[in-house]
Amino acid sequence: MFRRIKRLFVIKTRFEACLIIYALATGAMQRGKAYLVQYPGYGGWLLCLACTGAVFMAGAMIFDALALKRAAESAGAPPPEPAMP
Repeated sequence: MFRRIKRLFVIKTRFEACLIIYALATGAMQRGKAYLVQYPGYGGWLLCLACTGAVFMAGAMIFDALALKRAAESAGAPPPEPAMP
């Protein structure tokens, strides 16, 4: 039962990754707009840019993880397990 629920939270395709990155970007821009209101001037703009930069880095990591998983599956090796803290 838990295995079926766990599969819902695994990113399997690039399309799913793009949907998740879009959701991250939407939230980051909302946070960036709040920073512009809360901190007018250069400080707000810098924090807004930091929010968008975080989405770019997270998106790159998601795409890299998908490529690594696909390469491991094509080589016949078991896919790497995510590190659990």
